[in-house]
Amino acid sequence: MKKNLFTSVIASLIVFIAFGQQFDLSAELRPRYENRHGFKSLLDTISEGSNFVSQRTRLNFGFKNERLKLKIVMQNVRVWGDVGTLSSDDKTSSLHEAWAEAIINTKTSFKLGRQEINYDDQRIFGSVGWAQQARSHDALLFKYTPNANNKLDIGVALNADSQSNIDNLYSNAAGYKSLQYAWYHGDFNTLGVSFLLLNTGIEYLDVNDNQTIDYMQTIGPRLTYKSGNFNANAAAYFQTGKSKNAKVKASYFAGNIGYKVSKEWSLGLGIEQLSGTNSNASSTDIKSFAPLFGTNHKFNGFMDYFYVGNHANSVGLTDINMTLGYSKNKFSAKLMPHLFSAAADVFDGTTKMDASLGTEIDFTIGYKVAKDINLNAGYSKMFATKTLELLKGGDKDKNNSWAWVMITFKPSLFSHKAN
Repeated sequence: MKKNLFTSVIASLIVFIAFGQQFDLSAELRPRYENRHGFKSLLDTISEGSNFVSQRTRLNFGFKNERLKLKIVMQNVRVWGDVGTLSSDDKTSSLHEAWAEAIINTKTSFKLGRQEINYDDQRIFGSVGWAQQARSHDALLFKYTPNANNKLDIGVALNADSQSNIDNLYSNAAGYKSLQYAWYHGDFNTLGVSFLLLNTGIEYLDVNDNQTIDYMQTIGPRLTYKSGNFNANAAAYFQTGKSKNAKVKASYFAGNIGYKVSKEWSLGLGIEQLSGTNSNASSTDIKSFAPLFGTNHKFNGFMDYFYVGNHANSVGLTDINMTLGYSKNKFSAKLMPHLFSAAADVFDGTTKMDASLGTEIDFTIGYKVAKDINLNAGYSKMFATKTLELLKGGDKDKNNSWAWVMITFKPSLFSHKAN
């Protein structure tokens, strides 16, 4: 089957090159070394950190004419050494994207298939590009762009585990059984306005073993402002509805300001709060905000202590952060301290703990080696409190740190445009 699929893809590419208006072929190879010593959670007293190299390899096919856009991204994700030198690694290869977009007219199109969904700052919908496997959805999108300053996307998705003849309980592997959303964005001189209305359904067995779907709604605006060297943004989202027979009532707020001090230097200051649930709460109501399908590594510190496969239905988070950036020619650097605290009360038995969770300091550098080659590296360190130790386990006094080096090759292999 894999051989037949490969043959079909190659045959299709030959047709695209011969008759297509535009065909592009590009690649990406991205190995990354990491030293994890208290990454995502505090290291315990008896364990040592890990060292490994992961790698993402992609082959990107793109096709475009007046009525059609098509993209196929074949991807292999591996850790160096996870497959023997004489073994096959078919299980690590996949189709990251495989979508087509039918262009109805200059304002309207339909896009369907496996695709990345990205909006605004990627807090709710993001591609999670940092993760080697990244994120993509199986969805149908209706896209309406009446002019250059306004756009509307409406998306729907329906998931199942297999082509079954009966209604089986879905595993929620995608994070939802069904999804519907509308996203609007408008640009008005120095002001940008976005609004998201998202409905996600989770399937589960109720107390009577009946298949049930509960729906949660995420609703809210995001504003951006830019004038000269100054920029600012703010967002507020609210979550309501139900999830697995629990009522949802959660909120999110973020605000950031930035200033370009000079051609090379920039400053930023921000605050983000995600609501949480008291650690000793007796109610089953969900008061913890869930950032759902966002690129969460981008937020709340690069050591991924919060909302990167963890910290769900917990005490929430308040993150006060600062950014000092430098960029000149091919070199860039950023220093980003974060002050973390719990948004809800944390208890050790009946004793209320201090809300402070700790301070994380992230430092990154980047260098553009050549047109298609980028080198990046970073070092992060968490200075944790007793409260974070209570929530996460591990030892707050250990050297909880993370270091990484990554090189990215993204060459354009072939481009053909019919006359």
